Amino acid sequence: MDVEAFVSVHQPQWDRLAQLVRAQRKLTGAEADELVSLYQRVGTHLSALRAAGADPVTIGRLSGVIADARGAVTGVQAPVWRDIARYFLVGFPAALYASRRWWLSIGLAFYLVAAWIAWRVITMPEVLSSVATPAQIQRIVDEDFANYYSEHPARDFALRVWTNNATLAAAALALGILIIPTVLLLWQNAVSLGTMAGIMIGHDKSDVFFGLITPHGLLELTAVFVAGAAGLRLGWAWVAPGARTRMQALAQTGRATVGMAIGLAVVLLISGVIEAMVTPAPIPTWLRVGIGVLAEIGFLVYVWTLGRRAVLAGEYGDIEAVDREASAPVSA
Repeated sequence: MDVEAFVSVHQPQWDRLAQLVRAQRKLTGAEADELVSLYQRVGTHLSALRAAGADPVTIGRLSGVIADARGAVTGVQAPVWRDIARYFLVGFPAALYASRRWWLSIGLAFYLVAAWIAWRVITMPEVLSSVATPAQIQRIVDEDFANYYSEHPARDFALRVWTNNATLAAAALALGILIIPTVLLLWQNAVSLGTMAGIMIGHDKSDVFFGLITPHGLLELTAVFVAGAAGLRLGWAWVAPGARTRMQALAQTGRATVGMAIGLAVVLLISGVIEAMVTPAPIPTWLRVGIGVLAEIGFLVYVWTLGRRAVLAGEYGDIEAVDREASAPVSA
């Protein structure tokens, strides 16, 4: 695209939009319609200029006009708390429900891989011996596995767990567009879980393993599955966009994917608090496990009630329509 020619052709429309935005008097009905139409059209002009690598000054000036026009079109912004409430009551659960087949399938595959690895560790001595020396394995069984959850102060441990898990989820999200890295990331974590399960169960410590893993692990792993699914959906949107163009599919899926990051951070924070406060707590195993199961059930109920209702109402986790990229046609 010839950027200079593009700017020359469309500059009058940008000036007219700026004029309507700055108007001190009340706009007529026709002028209000013109403002909305120009706002949508100039939004596509900005996208085209960005894609063509136009100079930052032009892009910055046009971005300012668009921002002012958005304020004029949408009027007074709703309080921040309403945006937050809408996100957690509509946007986030809608994105979770819309992608449920992806993360449920990933979860099933993850647990099958972990179970297969655990079976190999339990039944094949050569596999177990390749993991660690007998002395190291015995130390894991007798001390290291259980001590991991209680050797640090609860507050510090919760922060560390949350940071580690958030980093893992962010990696799964960000690398999903490449597909293979996210698959490998999930595979490695399934192998690690299965290996530890095989070591503990093979040494008659299944009660210790499930008693310490289940309270936080159910919700934590579900969040990882969701992150992996969101990332892989992003990659798949590029591979198979369907009726949309690849850029449209990538933009729509990408907005929903990025939007899920905040909600997943909150879910992982909850699982981190459970891991720090409940997992090592001196309470009966059945109570610890019960808390973890209730947390997982609560998450699923959240998805299948609020999420399903939002999807049926036409939501899918994208930003609100007024903030999406306009799709009016433009001429090069």
